[in-house]
Amino acid sequence: MASLPIVLFVILGLFAVVLLTVVPVGLWISAISAGVRVRIFGDLVAMRLRRVPPSQIVMPQIEATKAGLRLSLDNLEAHYLAGGQVSNVVSALIAADKANIDLDFGRAAAIDLAGRDVLEAVQMSVNPAIINVPDDSEGKRGITAVARDGIQLIVKARVTVKANIDRLVGGATEETIIARVGQGIITTIGSASTHKDVLESPERITIEVMEKGLAAGTAFEILSIDIADIDIGDNIGAKLQTDQAEAELKIAQAKAEEKRAQAEAEEEEMKALVEERTIDLIAADAEVPLSIADSFNSERMSVMDYYNLRNVIADTEMRQAIASPDQESTGSSHSIGMS
Repeated sequence: MASLPIVLFVILGLFAVVLLTVVPVGLWISAISAGVRVRIFGDLVAMRLRRVPPSQIVMPQIEATKAGLRLSLDNLEAHYLAGGQVSNVVSALIAADKANIDLDFGRAAAIDLAGRDVLEAVQMSVNPAIINVPDDSEGKRGITAVARDGIQLIVKARVTVKANIDRLVGGATEETIIARVGQGIITTIGSASTHKDVLESPERITIEVMEKGLAAGTAFEILSIDIADIDIGDNIGAKLQTDQAEAELKIAQAKAEEKRAQAEAEEEEMKALVEERTIDLIAADAEVPLSIADSFNSERMSVMDYYNLRNVIADTEMRQAIASPDQESTGSSHSIGMS
């Protein structure tokens, strides 16, 4: 019987531990002391049954109540179940209220669920941020552009922006701002007559780029664009002319080589044709004695007829030699010997 009180004490202790584990009594006391109306079983225990950490709902509610905001536990819990960051949304609502920015819970929750940091957006609305163009994290030297005189300029700019709460959902990000500003810088420098005009008046870039309305469709409002640095790069015009001259030289060399190869081919063709005709002449000359011999054998020509023919040929060659003393008659000695 003496052990019965000990057993009851152990049972009561275990019950108290289980009760404190399931029922966040400490959190309930903190909420009541802060003026937040929350029920132990109807709210806190029910949250545990829905697998929602009560502290992640009640503590932001306490912060909002102390800041003078009236939020619903059901809305906070629904936002948590939807995958939102309750604490971040409540902090953004408190910061917006202190800065007199019109932001309600529904819009803040939508911005948070869209993947944007709503607290950072509110802070950027109060304290504008600076975006470097190009982004320093990419390690680029700057935005490169070429003026009409062919000189390359390397530009770095700083864009001061503030968040536009109304366009955070569906608005373009910082990457779009960087791309548009870079495009505007390239266009402005490309329209300049000389690079000296840009160096003398860098504010020309700022004015022309600002007039393009680059913030349209983005989640930001551009306050200013400041040129941080301008460096002179390569002489792109001279380089292009040099490359073009080298290309034209190579084309001319290729055409000359083609003509030379064609001329060599024609020369070889002529040589082959001459050799072919020479062979034909030699073959024809070789057939002459055979034809003469055949004429003798067939008695179509007598020896006297042959000598008379040779004398006529020799006489003709001699007359030609007399008429043209500078040219030698190739067959005269032969015809004389035969006469």
